[in-house]
Amino acid sequence: MNIEDLFSSHSALSPAATFAIGIACVALALSVVWLFQLRSHNANLVDPVWSWSLGWLGVFFAAFGTAPIALRVMLAVLAGLWGFRLGTHLFIRNHNKPEDGRYARFRKDWGANADRNLFWFFQFQTVFSALLSLAFVFVAWRDDLPPTWAIVAAFAVWIVSVAGEAIADAQLARFKRDPANKGRVNRSGLWGCSRHPNYFFECLHWFTYLFLLVGSGWWWVGLIAPAVMAFLLLRLSGIPITEAHMAHDRPEYAEYIRTTSAFIPWFPKKNA
Repeated sequence: MNIEDLFSSHSALSPAATFAIGIACVALALSVVWLFQLRSHNANLVDPVWSWSLGWLGVFFAAFGTAPIALRVMLAVLAGLWGFRLGTHLFIRNHNKPEDGRYARFRKDWGANADRNLFWFFQFQTVFSALLSLAFVFVAWRDDLPPTWAIVAAFAVWIVSVAGEAIADAQLARFKRDPANKGRVNRSGLWGCSRHPNYFFECLHWFTYLFLLVGSGWWWVGLIAPAVMAFLLLRLSGIPITEAHMAHDRPEYAEYIRTTSAFIPWFPKKNA
């Protein structure tokens, strides 16, 4: 079987039916993770599984879509590699580690209802999977190719965003490995220009699929994913929870907040 056979669309499923099946598979995967945490009392696995499953949705929709095969291969490669890299990074980072502070705090606050609430919290993430993956669906079922400039822009955004996030992740991991840095604030590399460079590049990544929708009547669907990701990171589960934890545990963090951009990398202010 060659790659053309793999992406030849022979399915009678409609885009809506394919979308529903894909999201149901994500919900099932997160349910399995919930069952696993019942025994381990550690919810760290949900983050890599969510990332892997979201990348898988791009591959799944590309396989069953009707867009030109070149576009569907692009979608599968870009979404699949993004999800694989991020999920694998999170798995390695969290493997055999204590439960992430976010989930430990939920477990403490929810008390006897923690397991029930975590189940619905995991399932609620399928809502965000659905919103983020809408762009995959419309790319996989568009009738033609985007303009050449838009394809070039999509690849450029993807390379910059995935490479930037990988560099930020590596810089943070290297900082944490040094015992002398325990309780300190990382200002190395990209972290000296942004308090959350990994979040910035993650949000940037979702503009990739906006460019792949240029020239179609549904181009505006490509705006949903970056808007949803920005909301998640800036207002819901990203920066607010992370910074509340860091400010409580690290005395240097107040000065870091004063001098360093929260999101978009920029020149730091002078120390007081």
